[in-house]
Amino acid sequence: MSGLAIEYGTHERVREVVDRLTYCAEHVSLAFDGWDEPHVKGPGLYFAVVADRDYGEYADPMGDNRWPRESCPTAFAEAEFVDAVESVSLEQDGGVVVAVDGEIEAQMVRFRDLGTRGDESDLVDDVSYEPWMGSRHMSAIETSVRPEVVATVTLSEETGRVSVFRDGDAESMTRDALGGKWRAE
Repeated sequence: MSGLAIEYGTHERVREVVDRLTYCAEHVSLAFDGWDEPHVKGPGLYFAVVADRDYGEYADPMGDNRWPRESCPTAFAEAEFVDAVESVSLEQDGGVVVAVDGEIEAQMVRFRDLGTRGDESDLVDDVSYEPWMGSRHMSAIETSVRPEVVATVTLSEETGRVSVFRDGDAESMTRDALGGKWRAE
């Protein structure tokens, strides 16, 4: 286990950042009613919580796709954060970079696949893909094994599944299991 994973497990603020991202992704999934309609693309999300903002070595800008930092600079902005996540999940594409303090980068990115650089090829062995994973989830699980990344959180635009990846391990819940005992049916 990497030092960042240990920090994640013992650092309350980092845990709260990941929880906020997860709960907000769950909210967006549950609020969307069109999952069962054929040929409908639902909201999709990809967050990466990073310990080092020098992520340029493994990420590229996704064109004009931007997080609305002017209205929501942090995951701790309460209502503004929920509004921004709802909008971004439907209107933007790419990964949202969130620092461990909750600050959100404006530029959305595409994370590079593992093994595209020689010194990353040993990280590929720490990843195992599941049959339910699409390209967003495969990228998120790969990104989660990078030493600079604490966790990644995704919302599938095809199924509404919400997943959290840490050190190559996935915790994933299908849409019908989101909210657990707190979900009002």
